[in-house]
Amino acid sequence: MSQNKIIHGFHAVTSRLRRFPDSVLEVYVNSERSDPRMKDLLKTVKLQDVKLVQVDGARLDGIAGHVRHQGVAALIDTEKSYLSIEDVLDDLDEPPFLLILDGITDPHNLGACLRVADAMGVHAVIAPKDKCVGVTATVSKVACGAAEVVPYVMVTNLARTIRDLKERGIWVVGTAADGQCDLFHYGQTGPIAWVLGNEGEGMRRLTRELCDSLVSIPMYGSVESLNVSVAAGIVLSESRRQRVMAK
Repeated sequence: MSQNKIIHGFHAVTSRLRRFPDSVLEVYVNSERSDPRMKDLLKTVKLQDVKLVQVDGARLDGIAGHVRHQGVAALIDTEKSYLSIEDVLDDLDEPPFLLILDGITDPHNLGACLRVADAMGVHAVIAPKDKCVGVTATVSKVACGAAEVVPYVMVTNLARTIRDLKERGIWVVGTAADGQCDLFHYGQTGPIAWVLGNEGEGMRRLTRELCDSLVSIPMYGSVESLNVSVAAGIVLSESRRQRVMAK
């Protein structure tokens, strides 16, 4: 059975049309909007031969769920954009660079994590199916298109997935205040999967135990913790910096 959902906003809809055009069933646009940005989107819709539905603002509000949609929304089939972690890893020609999110429930945090993952060139974001938010319309909107280009792989058994990654030679690194090493003194140019826990409790016990290393983020101010998306931005950017410097 197909699993349809609505996404909205120019970034989210355009990225979906370019990466997974077969998953886009219909695109809805505000018939009163004809600016250059809308014209570019309409060209993309026509190029991908996707059904276009022009509606008034009130109807579009209802379709998008009364959120800020920028005058565009799309109905997509999420099953037609599924990728497994094996699909991602088997297609790489460089050391894997992954982000594992253990129990992120806030859609704004997930959207921000996907956005920074895309910016830093992460190959895939992995999360458990239980106790974790999926890619909702809010996530797509916050991610500004990243939710449609960064593979977001939801797995049934996160522990088993982590073990499989380790068998492939990928070093699994968790973030923790009591980590054995701090981020800026931790070498990370090889195959790596960063693990971040949820907004309140951090990583689950088994996830933590399966990590090859625990690394702390140095804190130089008065705050004691960071939002998960901010932490993701810090660790991923340091990994990318080290990879660039190693070339």
